[in-house]
Amino acid sequence: MPEGHTTHRLAAAHRDLFGGRPVTATSPQGRFADGARLLDGRILDEAEAHGKHLLLRFDNEQILHVHLGIYGKYALGPPPAPVPTGAVRLRLAAADGYADLRGPNACELLEPGEVKALRDRLGPDPLRADADPDAAWRRISRSRTSVAVLLMDQTVVAGPGNIYRAEVLFRAGVDPWRPGSRLTHDEWDLIWADLVALMADGVRTGRIDTVRPEHTPEAMGRPPRVDDHGGEVYVYRRAGQPCLICSTEVRTVALAARNLFWCPTCQAR
Repeated sequence: MPEGHTTHRLAAAHRDLFGGRPVTATSPQGRFADGARLLDGRILDEAEAHGKHLLLRFDNEQILHVHLGIYGKYALGPPPAPVPTGAVRLRLAAADGYADLRGPNACELLEPGEVKALRDRLGPDPLRADADPDAAWRRISRSRTSVAVLLMDQTVVAGPGNIYRAEVLFRAGVDPWRPGSRLTHDEWDLIWADLVALMADGVRTGRIDTVRPEHTPEAMGRPPRVDDHGGEVYVYRRAGQPCLICSTEVRTVALAARNLFWCPTCQAR
């Protein structure tokens, strides 16, 4: 599932392509035909992200909510837009380009009250200027659930997924199984600041890189990571390989239906 930085990049791309301009909206697949008719010819006033949720506001007060989920994908490009192929749920097009949405978990029009309800059930987003990390801390500090599970709970923190979860815990030296209530406020401040910085880098570069300068392939004289997720990381999908810091074998286990990766030495219990 795309992590929060991807959704923020999509919001920026929609602002660049369609912001302040009327769009042509169609549903080649037909599953969003009624919604597309309400958006067709309207001007995009605002595009923003909250966690993994994309919100597009149009000049007729219609608000498009998109959540990609596991299978959703966007294809964006310059004009002319190609003939739609595959199951394109929604196509937006304007003079500067087009955006094709396929296979999302959610593609729907929401009323303002529904948008508020969505925001209210989401935790703070490290990429938003209005984020309140103390709101997440209050949830975490009262919970006996492991911090690894809490960081994947979008009602606690909105945006981080499996990669950022594994990497910020490693960088903070925190045992993934430690209950949230046993995390210190200083540790939470460090994790939050790391999420803010790393996810902002992800927005800028379009990939997730978490290794510090002294642990890059160039600095260590090691081969670059080869993985379809891209990016240089410490533990994510490196099970069985030596930790870049202590050489202990990186481990993995299923936790809350996702694979957790960690170093048992650098993140000792």
